Amino acid sequence: MAASNNTKGGGGGPAIGVDLGTTYSCVAGRRHNRSEGSRLTPSCVAFTAADRFVGDAAENQAALNPTNTIFEAKRLIGRRFSDKSVQEDIKLWPFKVVAGPDDRPTIVVQHEGKEMQFVPEEISAMVLSKLRDAAVAYLGEPVTDAVITVPVYFNNAQREATLDAAAIAGLNVMRIINEPSAAAFAYGLDKMPPPAASGGAAGRMVLIFDLGGGTLDVSLLNIGRPGNNSNSGSFEFEVKAVAGDTHLGGADLDNAMVKHCINEFIRKHDAADEGIWSNQKAIRRLRTACERAKRLLSFTAQTSIEVDSLHDGVDFCAKMSRSRFEELNKELFGKCVKAVEKCLEDAKMDKKCLVGGSTRIPDHRIEVVLVDDHT
Repeated sequence: MAASNNTKGGGGGPAIGVDLGTTYSCVAGRRHNRSEGSRLTPSCVAFTAADRFVGDAAENQAALNPTNTIFEAKRLIGRRFSDKSVQEDIKLWPFKVVAGPDDRPTIVVQHEGKEMQFVPEEISAMVLSKLRDAAVAYLGEPVTDAVITVPVYFNNAQREATLDAAAIAGLNVMRIINEPSAAAFAYGLDKMPPPAASGGAAGRMVLIFDLGGGTLDVSLLNIGRPGNNSNSGSFEFEVKAVAGDTHLGGADLDNAMVKHCINEFIRKHDAADEGIWSNQKAIRRLRTACERAKRLLSFTAQTSIEVDSLHDGVDFCAKMSRSRFEELNKELFGKCVKAVEKCLEDAKMDKKCLVGGSTRIPDHRIEVVLVDDHT
């Protein structure tokens, strides 16, 4: 996420931009009049007998400590434990989530020799603190102010919970920005020349397709000058249409592969269904292998998913082709297509912008919707 020209916070120090993602997060600031951003940091927190790890360190030990390694906390933030989506996620997570006061999802871990409980905002705050510390180390100044992005489909409860997480991390949120609008700034779409026929006044219609680790945001933005004034030096972002899903992203594609591989393992080795699903270390290792395969399928037609001694000392190996991957996720890709079609029902776009790591996954059905008929 790129910072604006005015990067001073309310306290006079530098302000940072934060993309708090489901699977990965990043932070950006401005130094020597240049926008700078950090590499992706896993949105992951782990607890051990003596330590707490955040980011890469947490992810690196996840296979050995799955029940105390928390990821995808964004899928819990601002939700109720009884929500259907929360109950579906709990089935796939190795860590324990219970109902807390007022039906709040509460994460249970073992830390420092005792059981401890955290709400999702506290886990997200640990990730935000990690990002703030990285910014402080890079900028060489204290940082207290931030702009944070959220999915356009986040409701008030989810937005308020995000603000609470920032407050716990010691950050003053200057503004919450919808992720598609932030993407438009980051890609310089506010500087895009207007249509020639408009004489420099009318705005352009831009479709932002943002498929990240956990959410899908599709927004149709009209980017133009205030009052169609061609002499104005500023730009306005007017949201014309939105669609998406707060529960659709790369993690769901991974889950579909995990379920497929588990079923294959059970079929090949006559294994007990409940036995392997209760083996949290096995599920975590398999999930990592599936995510790696998904990334490889972005530029190769076929790969393999291999996990040594997956369960009861039995190795797992399966071929995965791009076509098979698309078939496993047919329903999810269909939801992506419908979201795009919904945004484009009554409008014509001048430009499209694909954002989020999961957009690197080739799927011709999405591309077809994004071309000729609507441009």
